[in-house]
Amino acid sequence: MNLEWLHPEVVLGSVLYAVIGVLVLWISFAIIDKLTPYKLWEEIVEHKNIALGIVVAGMFVAIGQIVAAAIHG
Repeated sequence: MNLEWLHPEVVLGSVLYAVIGVLVLWISFAIIDKLTPYKLWEEIVEHKNIALGIVVAGMFVAIGQIVAAAIHG
């Protein structure tokens, strides 16, 4: 069984890319939240706006795909 993926530099690189991806995702959410006329997080959590939650989830998926393509490419 080949365990090349278990080398410390490979694991560290994967963790680093994951952290960068999550940071980019949250920063982009904060920017979009500032651009909208209302607070997205408050609408989703406090007012239970399911439709807005679905839109934000779609936004997260799209930004995640862009980040993954940038890292992989």
